Amino acid sequence: MGNLSCCVQVDQSTVAVKERFGKFQEVMEPGCHCLPWYCGSRVAGHLSLRLQQLDVKCETKTKDNVFVNVVASIQYRALANKANDAFYKLSNTRNQIQAYVFDVIRASVPKLNLDDTFEQKNEIAQAVEEELEKAMSAYGYEIVQTLIVDIEPDERVKRAMNEINAAARMRVAANEKAEAEKILQIKRAEGEAESKYLAGLGVARQRQAIVDGLRDSVLGFSVNVPGTTAKDVMDMVLVTQYFDTMKEIGAASKSSAVFIPHGPGAVRDVATQIRDGLLQASSSTK
Repeated sequence: MGNLSCCVQVDQSTVAVKERFGKFQEVMEPGCHCLPWYCGSRVAGHLSLRLQQLDVKCETKTKDNVFVNVVASIQYRALANKANDAFYKLSNTRNQIQAYVFDVIRASVPKLNLDDTFEQKNEIAQAVEEELEKAMSAYGYEIVQTLIVDIEPDERVKRAMNEINAAARMRVAANEKAEAEKILQIKRAEGEAESKYLAGLGVARQRQAIVDGLRDSVLGFSVNVPGTTAKDVMDMVLVTQYFDTMKEIGAASKSSAVFIPHGPGAVRDVATQIRDGLLQASSSTK
């Protein structure tokens, strides 16, 4: 502001309060004004119309007994048409706003648990703004916006919350790992079952091929050697199979000697024993 003789300059986004002999006379808008000081007129003060911001930090307790620091950011400005109220009715605007913020936050947060406080911070900000708007409009101020910019619990509470979150994530990871191992075991069991099934099919086909081969051998031998019966051919095949088996046992076993019957009637005895064993096995299964 400049002051030369009786001229007064009021800057942009500012108003000046004019008094005459100590009584409010008018609000002077930005520009140059004539102020006859010799008639008792003077400038009582200036009032900024710019948007202002006040950050208020309030400590309170949640419903589950956790102390938190709530930081609210209040954006406000004086109204030009109510500049006289804003200038005369409040001696300390910032303290007045801070008192209302404390009152609303300490009335709202204790009704909420800690998790709900974080989730409903917009509702808390709305409640603060509505209360301030009703109170400050009577004093010539407009509440432009109210923000809850931070909710900070005690350091130990934050550490506990992080540990709970980490434990929950580890539990989910353990469940996923167990589910993956379960799927692997199921797939492994299904693979083993399929493998055994295919192995069984192979053994069955092998035995079927052996039976078919023996049948063809018996029929072919009976045709090519007249006078032989199917029983004679079967005895010879059984004895041949017996000696082949003994040969394989001797080749695969660690023992160096295998004792077998010998003599002129040994072959017939071996055939008889094999045939009797097969007949007993077939009769027992029936």
